[in-house]
Amino acid sequence: MHQLNLLQKNTALIKQTAKELGFSFCGIAKAEVLNEDAKRLEAWLNKNLHGKMQYMENHFDLRIDPTKLVPGAKSVITVLQNYYPEQQQSANTPHIAKYAFGKDYHEVIRAKLRTFLQILNKEIGAIDGRGFVDSAPVLERAWAVKTGAGWIGKNGNLINKQNGSFYFIATLIVDIDLNYDDPFAKDYCGTCSKCIDSCPTEAIEPNKQINGSKCISYFTIELKDALIPEELKGKFKDWMFGCDICQDVCPWNRFSSPTTETSFSPLPEILNYSKKQWADLTQESFKDIFRDSPLKRTKYAGIQRNLQFIQLK
Repeated sequence: MHQLNLLQKNTALIKQTAKELGFSFCGIAKAEVLNEDAKRLEAWLNKNLHGKMQYMENHFDLRIDPTKLVPGAKSVITVLQNYYPEQQQSANTPHIAKYAFGKDYHEVIRAKLRTFLQILNKEIGAIDGRGFVDSAPVLERAWAVKTGAGWIGKNGNLINKQNGSFYFIATLIVDIDLNYDDPFAKDYCGTCSKCIDSCPTEAIEPNKQINGSKCISYFTIELKDALIPEELKGKFKDWMFGCDICQDVCPWNRFSSPTTETSFSPLPEILNYSKKQWADLTQESFKDIFRDSPLKRTKYAGIQRNLQFIQLK
């Protein structure tokens, strides 16, 4: 009975802490090897759908087994951080994916996960754990489904029934037993194909398979080549950094509500700069304005390269 009460107490503490840190969802699953997801990832890589994102091939065993990341791992905690902005970009501005409107989410969420673990160590006792946000070999969407956060949509995004898909997924792996949530068992996409029909580069393939090597986000962020293939000219519409088309058209995102996380407040330049202002930007100004922004990932040269491919004048 004491063990049961301890599980309930620790689980309640984790859910409450997640809420206090501003996460909109917290679910917990038993740490185990992701055999089915391993097969899917292997097939995806074998088809070269990851393009030049070689890092996707690395650390395969770490991606599918949480005990390789945290020895003795017992539980995997998934949290969601809403980033949907209250303000939208002005008309006739080069489009930037909404996740990049404010500060770099890696830094913001990593700090929250550090605080999360500190609180758990203080309240529960010495536990071994690690927090991950999109920069380590963790299949966060698979864990999100296992913890009851939502289902994987046809566009490859995790969709939450209450809030849509405009949020970051973060994962905490810990070496303590907890009460586990039921996995999300249903797919609510139905016969809808808006994301597939709306993708300008046809990156969304059947069976929820995303051809990363055709995605606008891949070309405008991940691709480090000095040039984008010429045959893609005119296919990026207005997107200069990332792409939200498949999320913007998703009916479930009518439930999106603005984030309360002030770190994600949009930079005025992102909301208002015209194509000419972006083109006239100096490298020094870019480094200064976007020093805390995800835009620094593609660098100044990448932004100037991407400008050549958007349809705005």
